[in-house]
Amino acid sequence: MHNPQTNPILRRSRGFLKLAAAAIASLLIASCAPEEPVGGDASDDSAAAAGSAAAAPDSDLPPGVTLIEEYAGAIDGVSIPYAKYRLDNGLTVILHEDHSDPLAHVDLSFHVGSSREEPGRSGFAHFFEHMMFEGSKHVDEGEHGRIITNAGGSLNGTTNSDRTNYYESIPVNQLEIALWLEADRMGFLLEAVDQEKFEVQRETVKNERGQRVDNVPYGRASETMMKNLYAPEHPYSWPVIGWTEDLDAATLNDLERFFLRWYGPNNAQLTIGGAIDSAQTLEWVAKYFGPIPAGPEVPRLTPQPGELEADRYVTLEDNIHLPAVAMLFPTVYYNHADEAPLDAAAKILGQGKASLLYQRLVQSGRAVSAFVSHACRELACEMAFIVVQNPSSGETLAEMEQEIRAVLAEFTERGVSDEDLQKFKAQYEAGRIFGLQSVSGKVGALAYSEMFHGDPKALQNDFERYAAVEPDQVVRAFNQYVTGRPAVVLSIVPNGKPEMAAREPNYSAPQRLTASADSPPDVSPEAPQPQPELREVEDSFDRSVQPEPGINPVVLLPPITDTRLGNGVRLLVVENEETPTVAIQAVFDVGQRDEPQGKAGLAALTATLMNEATTERSAAEFTEALERIGARLSVSAGQYETTVSLSVLAKHLDEGMDLMMERLLQPAFTDEDFQRIKSRTLEGLIQARKSGPSLAARATSAVLAGPTHPLSYPGSGLPSTVEAITPEDVRDFYAEHIPTRLKGVLASTSVPIESLTGRLAPLGELAVKAAAREPMDGLLQPNGQQIYFVDKADAAQSSVRVFHPSLPYDALGEYYLAALMNFNLGGTFDSRINLNLREEKGWTYGARSSFSGGPEFGAFRVSAEINREATADAIREILNELERYASEGMSEDEYRFLQSAIGQRDALRYETPGEKLGLLGQILSYDLPLDYRARQQDLLRETGRGQLNELAGRLIDVQNLAIVVVGDAATVLPQLESLERPIRVLDADGFATDPVPAP
Repeated sequence: MHNPQTNPILRRSRGFLKLAAAAIASLLIASCAPEEPVGGDASDDSAAAAGSAAAAPDSDLPPGVTLIEEYAGAIDGVSIPYAKYRLDNGLTVILHEDHSDPLAHVDLSFHVGSSREEPGRSGFAHFFEHMMFEGSKHVDEGEHGRIITNAGGSLNGTTNSDRTNYYESIPVNQLEIALWLEADRMGFLLEAVDQEKFEVQRETVKNERGQRVDNVPYGRASETMMKNLYAPEHPYSWPVIGWTEDLDAATLNDLERFFLRWYGPNNAQLTIGGAIDSAQTLEWVAKYFGPIPAGPEVPRLTPQPGELEADRYVTLEDNIHLPAVAMLFPTVYYNHADEAPLDAAAKILGQGKASLLYQRLVQSGRAVSAFVSHACRELACEMAFIVVQNPSSGETLAEMEQEIRAVLAEFTERGVSDEDLQKFKAQYEAGRIFGLQSVSGKVGALAYSEMFHGDPKALQNDFERYAAVEPDQVVRAFNQYVTGRPAVVLSIVPNGKPEMAAREPNYSAPQRLTASADSPPDVSPEAPQPQPELREVEDSFDRSVQPEPGINPVVLLPPITDTRLGNGVRLLVVENEETPTVAIQAVFDVGQRDEPQGKAGLAALTATLMNEATTERSAAEFTEALERIGARLSVSAGQYETTVSLSVLAKHLDEGMDLMMERLLQPAFTDEDFQRIKSRTLEGLIQARKSGPSLAARATSAVLAGPTHPLSYPGSGLPSTVEAITPEDVRDFYAEHIPTRLKGVLASTSVPIESLTGRLAPLGELAVKAAAREPMDGLLQPNGQQIYFVDKADAAQSSVRVFHPSLPYDALGEYYLAALMNFNLGGTFDSRINLNLREEKGWTYGARSSFSGGPEFGAFRVSAEINREATADAIREILNELERYASEGMSEDEYRFLQSAIGQRDALRYETPGEKLGLLGQILSYDLPLDYRARQQDLLRETGRGQLNELAGRLIDVQNLAIVVVGDAATVLPQLESLERPIRVLDADGFATDPVPAP
């Protein structure tokens, strides 16, 4: 649905860089969740733990089920109560009751990730995850997702180096259906797999790699570093998503062998939480999972930390503007005694504005960003130092590398203070608590702890081991694994400029191990295994019969306190009793809509500078004050609103509010901060031109509204408009609009509302005035079907957008009904457009359509990242789908699917503080009635299929729409010419160049 902070009709690549170092770091950290360490199952001794009970007699349990442990929670500290069971076939089951919302979350995790793959078969664990959604013996292709969505739920799966998991969030009355579905694909997947499904999903995975890796700036950085750190036979030397050649070599026989080897119940754990009846849930688990036979025994893997004898210099040429250097040091492995001290070192060195590396390089303007991470997995950890160069500084990557080494030496010399650790521990505590604000977060924590520790309550143990870190441990561990130790030093440089590297390469990774499609891999990580036998399941019931759901739960919107502050500003509050936290948003009625002509990006730049120094403290000192209480405080600007957001543990609310008011009322706006942030913004905008989706967002907005329309610019502006902004512009914009345009305050609180209201009194003392805005030009209506092309040389995929203007936001009118109408066209995974382009053709990782609107304007559009060879064919299919839907509308089956899916999903929508604040934000932004969501439910029930189909014919104007394509001109333009539509070429800023004549 609509986000009041952003008018989605004019999507923007706000903060594309944000920052490149963090992007590279996320690539390094992604898919790196640790796995279960070597050693025995810690639960064997768990009866001695506080709050635990020894295994009770099993007389009241279903046959084949053994109680391992019950845990009531720790008296002190943060913990999650649970009961742990084991089935005779080896399946571990963990149940957690939480009746705060009428929902349940199911997580089925298998202890298999890319680390269990054979060299030459990389990417297979992730590939297999895709196949698990393609149907099983008793569930037709695509029906797993459709059934869950029809029930009002959501689902997905993830794969990392060491684990694959599948999960559903559903209204609690649908729990038995979710368990039936998961059991069917655990026990009966192979009966439904065929070569055609295999080939389609192979192409889908390759498109996912294109979208997430090959077509993304810095996307290949992580895999480049890993293959140069680890030997070819090491499981972490290849990426989780795999090498394209290995995906091409995979066979259907590989899939069968992989399933039978790793997907037995004895290599899995089932974690269920929510408003469940534990006894009934256990009966269902025993019924559906109990008959599935165990698979082969799965040995634990031995940790294999990386080893280097000397620095390895490597260069990666990429389609980037900002060069970067990364240093990767091998360290320990997950749950090693030195993991927590090394995490602390990474935080002190390079996480946050107070960190040493940030102060040395970013605060000085020498680098655009700098970041340090310590990513741990089951077999190995790595500490990465990542710096993105600021070209305007005139310094080289070689100098950046030397600065990193200087910071390492400084850290070794200065040591670690008690205050350093206090900030680290406060942030760790807050981060873990914030992560428990949903049932899915609690279930995820239990599943994580069981798989990685063999003990679901290890969350509490983690708190204790991180709280116990001492300064001398940090220094000793850092000196042992990093100081003076060799590293992989990766220089990421623009294509064709290897001379920019920090040093000439002195190392080339050994040739990776490969396997042809009809031969086994060269090496296996374990002793050769015979092909496992197909496991037959013997049932005492008809598994083909889908269970009936229980009675629909009563879904109550969170009670909202609607009151006023002392100055008359609206205050909307919801209570949150699940975690001791408070979230507050002060919303100001000012944004991009209020920028002076020619100053696009001013609102965003002002918000960014408000996150820097205040008149009382430097940016580093302010960050340190936040870190001491583990709080999060930020200022962000949208098209119509600017929001100051605070998340804080309840016990630190007073300190958090003081900092919030300081940030709001006392920004320093120093010339030094301005020049640094402006330079960083400009470099980021230039870098954004290397991103296909970013270029497509700008082109779409420029075509919809005209390239100089105030709302067509990216939120951060264009290089030309940002260049024109002065420090005086920022100070004047702030003085005119903030804090005088305080529109409202939103809060989710575990503190009593009357106490919170008193603490918000300073916001009620602000003098406020209403925003005054002159009308602006509307959007441009396409005349016929016109193609707009933006060249992105060598792009692996084409960014395709098909659109036209439509309705502005309206919660209770045709805009809401349009979203219902679009649901089956492109608003869900099982929509027509996505099933066609992804599931049937394998041309994309995902395609969708939507109606999006703001206070003044709206648009309808289709978006997808398409395999470049299929660009024109994909556009044809999109146009055909739109034509059919506009003329015929949805079927009766689709209408029933829509009614069921949307009718039940409210049980999942307002669980977390963030989700509750989203509800309050809609009410505030559009002055909606407090019960508008209930009124929407009435509209859903009362609106017939004929009315929605009439809307489809009226609101989807297939004859008059624009088509934006960002892609490789040499490959894509000849295809587009075959479409026989006029083609106009746009530059990176969305302005037209010479038209390409129609064929």
